[in-house]
Order: sequence, then structure tokens, then C-alpha cells
Amino acid sequence: MTRIAVVTGGARGLGLAIARLLADRGHALVLVDRDDAVRDTAEQLRTASAVVADLTADEDVRRVRDFVRETHGSVDVLVNNAGITRDARLATMAEADFTAVVEVNLLAAMRLTFALEAELRDGSSVVNMSSRAALGNFGQANYVASKSGLIGFTRGLALRWSPRVRVNAVAPGLIDSPMSRAMPPRVLDGLVARIPAGRIGEPEDVAKAVAFLASDDASYITGQVLTVCGGRSIAP
Repeated sequence: MTRIAVVTGGARGLGLAIARLLADRGHALVLVDRDDAVRDTAEQLRTASAVVADLTADEDVRRVRDFVRETHGSVDVLVNNAGITRDARLATMAEADFTAVVEVNLLAAMRLTFALEAELRDGSSVVNMSSRAALGNFGQANYVASKSGLIGFTRGLALRWSPRVRVNAVAPGLIDSPMSRAMPPRVLDGLVARIPAGRIGEPEDVAKAVAFLASDDASYITGQVLTVCGGRSIAP
């Protein structure tokens, strides 16, 4: 039986890498993104369909749920990957920028997860995309709050839904992406130099962690956070 995976933020970046790997491993995909580019991504993957939706809006969350219900009937894997940043020093951060990040990164994930509760099959897996930044990052108080909140949500929901559904989180560190490549080379090189693994992470490194937690190989793992950071979280 084909496994069904819903991936949010699936148009590009980490979401695209996750979608590609899950497709390669035989999943049929529903990609959700507020960017119309998600339609092109779905066409490229062939086994995927796309829903353009803003998950901060209740009506869009219901539309995603209804689409999943009508096209597949159930879900085996839900990957809450959609996220944004609005960085600034806390003293100068606009309240709207704080709440926008929490709305997208945390509350939207919670809304979609609860909306799909009835569609999640017994033995299914929810993977929430947190971040190593949950430990704290200067200039990212809103992002840190949202990503640490996702960890708390992951652990609470794992207890609530066990043993029927497993819920885990992946916490990436510095990953090669348009955001990291936009940094001044001196800044980026300095960050990479602090990573014990000696290199920046690739999107595929994160995708493999997600695919593992989504698989039956992780059937005895729930309520956990898998940090994919090349050892940066333990470095001085």
C-alpha cells in the first residue's frame, strides 16, 4: 500500500529536499505552500499533488484537510516544515514581526496537525521542523520562541497521541540554503569553522533524518528531538 505524506513548505529548500527523498522512497505526496511555485515542484516529482494555502488562515487549513480527505482518505506522514524568519534585536523588534513568526512556525503547524488528526492512520508519524536555534540565537527571539515552542508541542502531543501516532522533531543547524548563502562570506566562514563536523549541512542531511523518523525503522521513537547540526549544539 502506498504511503501518503503531507509536507508543508514544500516548494523549495528543506521542504523540497524532504519531498524528493520521500518520493524516492515510494510515498505519494501532498505538498502545501503559500507560494504558487509549489505547483511546479509537484509536477516535477510526479507522485505529488500541490495545495497553495496559507496555514495561518483557518479556512485554508480546512481546505488542505478536505483535499487530503478527498484525494487520499488518510495520511501516514505529516511533516510540519513551513517557516519564516523576521530577525531583529529584541529591543527593536516590531510586535507584528514577533507574532508573524510564531503564527507561521508554531501555530500553523499546530492547526494543521489537529485538523488532520482523524486522517492519521494508526502507526503514522508526525515530524515537526524545529531548529538548533531553539537553544538560543542573538537577534532571533521570535524564531527561538517558535522553534522551542514546537519542541514542547512535539513532546506534549507525543504523550497525548501515543501509541497510535508517533510525534518527533528534527532540529537542523546551519544548512546550505539561500538564507545562509546571503550572509557575508566572512560571517558564514566563521560559523562553519565552529561546526565540529567541519562543514555546512546539506538539505539532504535533514531530509534523511526526517525520512528516518517517518519510517517504521523509528517505530519505538516518539517525543524526541533529532538535532542535525554537525555537533554544533555541543561545541563551545
